[in-house]
Amino acid sequence: MSSYRVVVVGCGGMANVWVENMKQRHECEIVALVDIKTEFALAMAERHGLTCGVYTDVEAAIRDNAANLVLDITIPASHFQVGTTALRHGCDVFGEKPMAATMDEARELIQRADEAGKSLAVMQNRRYDANIRAFRQLIQTGTIGRVGYVGADFFLGPHFGGFRDAMESPLILDMAIHTFDQARFIIGADPVSVYCQEFNPPGSWYAGNASAICIYEMSDGSVFCYRGSWCAEGAPTSWEAAWRVTGEQGTALWDGAGAPYAEIVAAGNQDGKFLREFTRVDAHVNWSGRSGHAGCLDEMFAALAEGRRAETDCRDNIKSMAMVLGALDSAKLGQKVDLRSYWS
Repeated sequence: MSSYRVVVVGCGGMANVWVENMKQRHECEIVALVDIKTEFALAMAERHGLTCGVYTDVEAAIRDNAANLVLDITIPASHFQVGTTALRHGCDVFGEKPMAATMDEARELIQRADEAGKSLAVMQNRRYDANIRAFRQLIQTGTIGRVGYVGADFFLGPHFGGFRDAMESPLILDMAIHTFDQARFIIGADPVSVYCQEFNPPGSWYAGNASAICIYEMSDGSVFCYRGSWCAEGAPTSWEAAWRVTGEQGTALWDGAGAPYAEIVAAGNQDGKFLREFTRVDAHVNWSGRSGHAGCLDEMFAALAEGRRAETDCRDNIKSMAMVLGALDSAKLGQKVDLRSYWS
């Protein structure tokens, strides 16, 4: 018998990636597919060669199949209902980002997970990449000294069509949480406050604000500056963003695609020099884990097996979510917002 009897909730979009990964795991059996439209669940079952039952009700799917793990791949507005239902029935939950639609819902989900003694982990797939792991190690081992500034540039022009084109804040709500979460991961610090300016530049094909500049104070005393746009034609950055981290003794760079490196002040006496000489330090890219969704799922399952919290556990991920909702609050208020009360 499989260790995990899995109910998949939400059968569109990224659900296909999740299902393919589940099919490759010997300890998992997909026992039910759930969607508000039965035809979507049936289409997914056919697409992936699944013979499990299809449902429109999460509770019935869990109960009928003695499920113990729920994958929540629904829209953010549904995460609270799906998560609380799954936890109430004794299931662990792996869900798409963001973990909830509001901070109140996120806090209650954490409370429900605590009460049930179950895991609720969030898909932050962009942490799982050999280069970002090497970049993090380069910085956290003190190569550039104490960090003072973190900068991430994210400039792309994807023509999605569909719901994103009509969203009020498509960049921050749908994408920026990845970069915000990466910043926390890279420097090992949490947000303290944010000032955000949202705007929609000329030529944008989005109804809402598709560009933003956010300035965060972080718990280690550094400043994180995010500059992003989803309607930037030409000279695109990586989807992983382009990064610059400056410290006491140098600067670390990662373009989001290749191997990161640092330039640090060269050894020897450089007193009196207007511009000092620097030495290049290449990061050691030696992470052996899998990339993207597969890597994040590996961590989630390892955490269950080892009886510990996953790296992207809800209790940690709420701080990345606070960066998103705090930025939106700041943009609406036109002032800096303190984030420390958002998750406490």
